[in-house]
Amino acid sequence: MIAGLAFYFFAFILIASAVTVVTARNPVHSVIWLIAAFFNAAALFLIAGAEFLAMILVIVYVGAVAVLFLFVVMMLDVDFAQLREGVQRYAPIGAVVGGILFLELLLVLSVWRFAPDAAALRMAPMPEGITNTEAIGRILYTDHIYLFQISGLILLVAMIGAIVLTLRERPGTKRQDVATQIARTSTVAMARPELGEGIRREDILRPLPPPAKEAPKPVTHEGGHH
Repeated sequence: MIAGLAFYFFAFILIASAVTVVTARNPVHSVIWLIAAFFNAAALFLIAGAEFLAMILVIVYVGAVAVLFLFVVMMLDVDFAQLREGVQRYAPIGAVVGGILFLELLLVLSVWRFAPDAAALRMAPMPEGITNTEAIGRILYTDHIYLFQISGLILLVAMIGAIVLTLRERPGTKRQDVATQIARTSTVAMARPELGEGIRREDILRPLPPPAKEAPKPVTHEGGHH
């Protein structure tokens, strides 16, 4: 009874947080609601008995991915007014893409059926001597090792593509050429100028020394004694 109420409670907050992520106008608020959604999803994993997935969700997604999103959103100088101006122009294309995805989901749900032994597997207890983490490791690295490696390659290609797309050639930018520095044969003479002369050849001017203060003149009294 308590587990069921907790499940519906966290599920309701999770759905509300996910909707707020999409509908929030401020990107920083969207990232904060995304973190709330991750925490509630981790609570659902704990209720389901998958504590390893819950900890991974909190450590990896909340501690790394969501913080990275927040850092990028806060550090980039994004002109949100300009972004909102292009929404109406690309709205028809977005509607077409969204409609196609919705039709694909309907097709998948129309032909999807539960396996005959799915209910029995859901209620089956964990095998003795095998922890939750070990069971997930066997499934990922033994039963579906090739799919796991393919997913890693897809993420690698996506990372390389993001780097290539964001890499821009900036003219006039000075870069260090390590090979040229190591292979150079010329020597650099060390100059030792006098104080106050400066090195005009290198456009480095040293400040002149302050003028020497004159010694105070002795006061002399002429005439009679005071």
